[in-house]
Amino acid sequence: MHSSSTSGVRLCLNSLKSSISLKILAFSTLLIPFHSINASKASQYDSVVNGKQLTVVSVENSTTVFKDGAHLHGFGYDLARNYANSLNVKLIFKTVPDNATALKWVAQGKANFAMTTANLGSIEQKRLTSFSATCGDIGSLQKNGLNTKLNWVFKQADDPLTQTASGFVCKGKQSGAIRQLASFYNQNAVKEESWDRIQHDLNKRMPIYKASFKTTAAKYDLDWHLLAAIGYQESYLKPNSVSPTGVRGLMMLTNSTAKAMGVSNRTDPAQSIEGGAKYYDQMLSRYSDVPFPDRNWYALVAYNMGPGAVNQIQKRIRAQGKNPNNWVNLYSYLDRNKASNGRYRQAVQYVTRIRSYLEHIKTTPLVNI
Repeated sequence: MHSSSTSGVRLCLNSLKSSISLKILAFSTLLIPFHSINASKASQYDSVVNGKQLTVVSVENSTTVFKDGAHLHGFGYDLARNYANSLNVKLIFKTVPDNATALKWVAQGKANFAMTTANLGSIEQKRLTSFSATCGDIGSLQKNGLNTKLNWVFKQADDPLTQTASGFVCKGKQSGAIRQLASFYNQNAVKEESWDRIQHDLNKRMPIYKASFKTTAAKYDLDWHLLAAIGYQESYLKPNSVSPTGVRGLMMLTNSTAKAMGVSNRTDPAQSIEGGAKYYDQMLSRYSDVPFPDRNWYALVAYNMGPGAVNQIQKRIRAQGKNPNNWVNLYSYLDRNKASNGRYRQAVQYVTRIRSYLEHIKTTPLVNI
């Protein structure tokens, strides 16, 4: 089957007809010879590969992308970033206020594709083509509280860029990578009924420690919201917290870690925040070869389990022939083995909850009580 056989195919999983079309497109993509792709005249694929960058536009929401300080993260963002990596190009990710603007950018050639939840009618009106961002794996999105209508929208169905993107997404569905990515970005990682209590805690305690979080985060070039999210996960922002294993203080430092970080009094909030920030910054430095935002998640797992444990898992991932510096691979390993290893289960819960707290703290204002 040649690439020309997919010209004019409608790509949308909102109906049986379009679902069949996507399968045909994805299958044909896997059969397209590389030289055939390169031979496509004036294709977007050529401009992306030759220009070494892929421009994607999206509306910022809990399913697509979230801004974490200077970095972006999110299910949709990570999926697009992994596709860009598969093409060996840089991802340029832009956000716009609404779906209509995102579609206009694609139609005008300002973006190579849009990640959108726009309805089929508005996509067809602009004579664009779309397919499910999960190759129809709606269950993984639904289970994790993500928007099931997420689509990738391109200008032309028969452009090799559209075809390789469809193939990439469907390979991710088959390998389980999409399911794992959706699991990490689970919007139900913290139970809905818990948020009122969490917000009450933040309203009561955050004003006391906010200045210390901000000052210390600036010293280590960290996002103070992330530092506060770590503190909330560790102790609910209670400076006198102590665990059965002897970790203590707002950032719950072990005695040995506290001494190494220059903390003489673990129950002193300012000292604890300083020690926690310094230790987290050291964990970031250990994984300097891991790109952001993945580096944050690696550092958090190391903060929780210790860097030695993370390094051992990386060795096992490498032995499996996978990239040990890809967060999906590390998270997948922890998630698959959490039933038989309590430390892995704790690490999965730890990092997913901190991500949830981070997003909540950044988007929900404090209320004076």
